Amino acid sequence: MIFGRSERAKAPVEPVTLKILVAGGFGVGKTTLVGAVSEIRPLRTEELLTEAGRPVDDTSGVEGKHTTTVAMDFGRITLREDLVLYLFGTPGQERFWFMWDELSEGALGAVVLADTRRLEDCFAAIDYFERRSIPFLVGVNCFEGAARHPVESVRQALDLDDDVPLLLTDARDRESVKAVLVGLVQHAMEYAVDRRGAVVR
Repeated sequence: MIFGRSERAKAPVEPVTLKILVAGGFGVGKTTLVGAVSEIRPLRTEELLTEAGRPVDDTSGVEGKHTTTVAMDFGRITLREDLVLYLFGTPGQERFWFMWDELSEGALGAVVLADTRRLEDCFAAIDYFERRSIPFLVGVNCFEGAARHPVESVRQALDLDDDVPLLLTDARDRESVKAVLVGLVQHAMEYAVDRRGAVVR
């Protein structure tokens, strides 16, 4: 029997896989964000906070936090049939920053999560990606009970370049996080085109 073109089985689509980092300060919601969108059970490397770590782990503003990521969080989300994102959440404390170079290898870009109650905690992540020319956007995690500030005020406080996207998000909400990830992919693609154009000129 001969099948018409419309009756033939579609060839399976080989998806493009992209690596995305989720960075930011201690307790900003990185583990929550990865868990909110991951279609697989997220890999987490969390340990209980201890008295020994109290002098170096600043829990002001996140007093209810009892665990911390010591290596990374890992999750996966299929945005389209042909596009899969692998999410790597970085540890937030300074003593674990040596892992960032390893995690950022081959990354398309990064989401830097910010908490307006502790904006200074995301400066290190912003500096890291700027110095390495890794495209990133800032997602302001809107915590319950935290004061809401205009996007432009937050942008000025972070001293962000105009071409760095800044979005409000809820790290617990799947659709809100998906919008941030889509925004990052679009920004990273535009960033790559701009850099190629600069090289050609």
